Amino acid sequence: MRAGFVDVTGGKIFWRSVGEGSKTPILAVHGGPGGSHDILLEPLSNLAKDRQVIFYDQLGGGRSDRPNDRSLWTIPRFVEEIAILREALGLEKVILEGGSWGTTVVAEYLFTKPSGVEAAIFSSPCLNAKMWKEDADRLRLKLPINVQETLIKHESAKTTHSSEYKAAMWEYIKRYVCLIDPIPEKILDVFNDTNHDIYEYMWGPSEFYPTGTLKNYDATSRLPDIDIPTLFICGREDEATPESTTYFSSLVPDSRVEIIEGASHLALIEKSEEFVSAIDSFLIKKG
Repeated sequence: MRAGFVDVTGGKIFWRSVGEGSKTPILAVHGGPGGSHDILLEPLSNLAKDRQVIFYDQLGGGRSDRPNDRSLWTIPRFVEEIAILREALGLEKVILEGGSWGTTVVAEYLFTKPSGVEAAIFSSPCLNAKMWKEDADRLRLKLPINVQETLIKHESAKTTHSSEYKAAMWEYIKRYVCLIDPIPEKILDVFNDTNHDIYEYMWGPSEFYPTGTLKNYDATSRLPDIDIPTLFICGREDEATPESTTYFSSLVPDSRVEIIEGASHLALIEKSEEFVSAIDSFLIKKG
């Protein structure tokens, strides 16, 4: 394993590389915003049998610098990190893997038409905030009535920082984000370490209530411009629903969909063997 820091606009970002071999490296782009690569490390390292898999923490999260400057929290600056990291690590050819918010960053990077990207993997994609909210609204209707009422009460009163709202939020997370019961400490640690200032500024107070700068984000009209082999993957019970994931895939000419049964948003943790196998099969077939 190798690791280090790279200078980007606003500070330094942390990266680490696992594995070696002649096959095209994979660069993994984590979710958030404000998150880290920690959840990705163990499962995606299984892809490093004959290639490098590179992980990094976006500025503001994980082991990277955490500047207090909202002007830095824009899609173009996060996209710029990929270009800078590729140059610093000599990644002339690369396969991009993005999860959740990471798919937003990967898509926007691909729209810049970079050279040397051989394939892309969109895990639990977040490519249209309005569709995400509509899906979340439907999923919320499956929660107990008292939980639904608590969420509505605090969202209407703008008291989403209350402990009551956060407790109700976890009822959603346990059904559509992480099905493992109890939720493992390592996952709770990642949630707790998230830079919530960035998360709330860009997304909102919860997974299902976008109020931040991304609330109107929509990449769908540009997805047909992606001209490389692309895999879309999500869990059957994912908040990034199979229906929306399949729709996004239908817009990308050379793409396919994998739905992981018995899994939710953290399919790569809940069903890591199936998740990695789906990516391995895609990488074998893409050529």
